Amino acid sequence: MSIERIEEKKPNDSKNRESLESPVELLAPAGNLEKLTMALQYGADAIYMAGGRFGLRAYAGNFTTEQMEKAITLAHSQGKKAYITVNIFAHNKDLLGLDEYLREIEAIGADAIIVSDPGVFAIARRTVPNMPIHISTQANVTNVEAARFWSDLGAERIVLARELSLQEIREIQEEVDVELEVFIHGAMCMSYSGRCLISDYLTGRKANQGECTQACRWKYALQEEQRPGMYMPIEEDERGSYIFNARDLCLLADIPALIESGIKSFKIEGRMKSVHYVSTVTQVYRRAIDSYYKKKAEGKAYQVDRAWWDELSKISHRPYTRGFLYGPPGQEPDVAYNREYDFVGVVRHYDEANQRVQVEVRNRILLGDILEFTGPNKANFLTVANEIWDEENQPIDQAPRPHQLIWLKSRFPLAPLDMVRRPKGSGEEEFLKVRIDPSHIFHLDIILEGFGHLGVPTTVDRQSGIVLIRTTKDTRPEVIKILETLPWPAQLFEDPSKTKPS
Repeated sequence: MSIERIEEKKPNDSKNRESLESPVELLAPAGNLEKLTMALQYGADAIYMAGGRFGLRAYAGNFTTEQMEKAITLAHSQGKKAYITVNIFAHNKDLLGLDEYLREIEAIGADAIIVSDPGVFAIARRTVPNMPIHISTQANVTNVEAARFWSDLGAERIVLARELSLQEIREIQEEVDVELEVFIHGAMCMSYSGRCLISDYLTGRKANQGECTQACRWKYALQEEQRPGMYMPIEEDERGSYIFNARDLCLLADIPALIESGIKSFKIEGRMKSVHYVSTVTQVYRRAIDSYYKKKAEGKAYQVDRAWWDELSKISHRPYTRGFLYGPPGQEPDVAYNREYDFVGVVRHYDEANQRVQVEVRNRILLGDILEFTGPNKANFLTVANEIWDEENQPIDQAPRPHQLIWLKSRFPLAPLDMVRRPKGSGEEEFLKVRIDPSHIFHLDIILEGFGHLGVPTTVDRQSGIVLIRTTKDTRPEVIKILETLPWPAQLFEDPSKTKPS
């Protein structure tokens, strides 16, 4: 398969996303106003958020009433929707002030509330009878009769339990006249749709009242009482393992089947995740959904673009699973985080006259760093931070402070809210930074292709001949040998013994 080089797909040549009337809603999480803004920018049709009370993410950024009103106004200005979570499992004392809170939500124009507790549902029906209500996944709707129960009470939408198969989803949709929503991406709770007591037991923080510490994500081992400090691995048999086990859900390949099952809304998990996570995942599924409808209109089959997988590999995540969609998931013990890229900045302004971009720093940027720019409706491209300037236009060799404003060179135009990230040299993929005669860049691609694509070159600066070659730990030494035997000089910017990009 031929490799398409970045310069053959320039960001400024890309067209805006086609306006496709999709009956499926893409619903993204908003832990704070910045994440909400980015979710909308990167393609969400709707967002869900929480106020300071009555939600199941007490440690997310959450919103004051004034912030919620601002967020709802922003969403509506773009023709999009905003839902408010009120999905706490309430004790008697937790109901105090709920009626006033619901009236506030109605007054500021929320499109729906998301609830799980029957008592909260009953109060909402009495207090704000015209407010659409969505039933949270925490309500554990796993069958037709449960869906019919909530539909008969007046629920407009049901967020199905994550433990359902595709066949069960279809059966509920066929039998009950109510909108259905499913999670398509994000962390999976090891307990049944979020009904977990582990956090409460270990830390005193109640998961079902918005205080989960995600104790199931911690590393555990067995220790025998008389042998302190001696840790033993967890064993498995054919029935599975018996320790906390939660991979991240990813249903990118199943978009057609879910759309054709009649699902109304695709939900992304992650109100406590980063700006980078929310933006990247939202953009990938936006492209996937639009691609499905476009291909369908053209009479072609939906295919997952390799670039979408690449994007999902760049966010912090555990190994992916398709969950229960095709039956009980396998017992997969490897639940370590994968994070091959660091999110380092957000674009604030582009100076076209000087081909410079202003970046708000989120993670330290050093002179010589390899950086990748990405954003809606543009192809990603790599650059090297050969020059950095501060706000006073003074050259600097690093930008260490979060929210510091700096300038970088960029030959491609960029837009506000585009993102900047840095490949991690310690991951499976590493970069060699090379300078060659610009007239030989094309030949370098052909030569590496002839060696079975041991490395993939990406042109960063055609004028100076700077090229980044993506390798793996296994292929890196072989690529260096190829570079050393080229008929024309290729200057490595780094000591070949190093395992990290300069």
